[in-house]
Amino acid sequence: MLTFAARRSVLAIPTLLFISFVIFMLLQLAPGDPMAQVPLTVPPEVKQKMREALGLGQPPLVQYWKWLVQVFWTEPKVFIDYLTNSSSLLGWLPDTSLYNSEQRVLSWQTRSPVMDIVVQRIPQTLWVVGLSYIVGILIALPIGIYSAYRQYSVFDQAGTFITMVGFSIPPFFTGPLLIVIFSVQLGWFPSIYDTTLVVNDWASFKVQLQQMIMPVMVLALQTTAQISRYMRASMLDNLNQDYVRTARAKGLSEAVVVMVHVLRNSMIPVVTVIALGVPGIFGGAIITENVFKVNGIGQLLITALFANDLPMVMTLTFIFAFLIVLFNLIADILYGILDPRIRYD
Repeated sequence: MLTFAARRSVLAIPTLLFISFVIFMLLQLAPGDPMAQVPLTVPPEVKQKMREALGLGQPPLVQYWKWLVQVFWTEPKVFIDYLTNSSSLLGWLPDTSLYNSEQRVLSWQTRSPVMDIVVQRIPQTLWVVGLSYIVGILIALPIGIYSAYRQYSVFDQAGTFITMVGFSIPPFFTGPLLIVIFSVQLGWFPSIYDTTLVVNDWASFKVQLQQMIMPVMVLALQTTAQISRYMRASMLDNLNQDYVRTARAKGLSEAVVVMVHVLRNSMIPVVTVIALGVPGIFGGAIITENVFKVNGIGQLLITALFANDLPMVMTLTFIFAFLIVLFNLIADILYGILDPRIRYD
């Protein structure tokens, strides 16, 4: 298993490099000018110097190489310095001082380091996206298990209907619908997510929960719909296997047969859906964050696209690609843990 994980980790490096190169070249073909927002009163020679400072006057391959150096060499040094200097976890270690004012990836829109902005936005996204994914999984697994065990029952048919609704209705419709019902008509929850809220007591914690309910519901609906159907189909496939009849013939209780033997084998294909769904839920959050005005990385990506901020778009799309490769590796490793028949070494 360790050999397989190490081999896959090494192979992930050229994969990510190829993905980053493709993304970079596609963005180079995108129309627009990052200097278009500069006031007309700025002289042309000043604009030219600004272009050179942004690296716009250099060939694309040179720009790509500089981006690679900044992302894979400079930014890790900044992160290590932060861990040993400012973080509460490793702040007791001696300050490394690896970063020596090298050029970092700068946003064309804000003229500040891209990773600093991303780090500021990630907590808001994790609050909404992470919680919605956990809630969706916790709801989907029991629904899928019980629907398969009670196939064609009223519960199974109701679950099938709800999952069809979850698959069919996109977030850009579900979000405004919930706002109209629960914010405008009933007035239960705020329609705009307050990212400046500081949770330091019980009252502020309740406000945080209230403003998280609707965006979490929108994202959790799609997660529940997808995972519960995969869980149901996988459970139905294993419930009819010979080893299940053998376990029952040996006198094992129904709970042990279903929750130990059947569930473990049924989780193998579901693990792929859960692992690969993590990057997908971040992509779905792009729409949800804009609907509820959550100041996360999804809204940051939309803002960067409208502003033609290529360094920001490039970095965020690469982060999404990195998540896909990472959770592919995690899913493959979990296969060997869940299924003893699978051995990579």
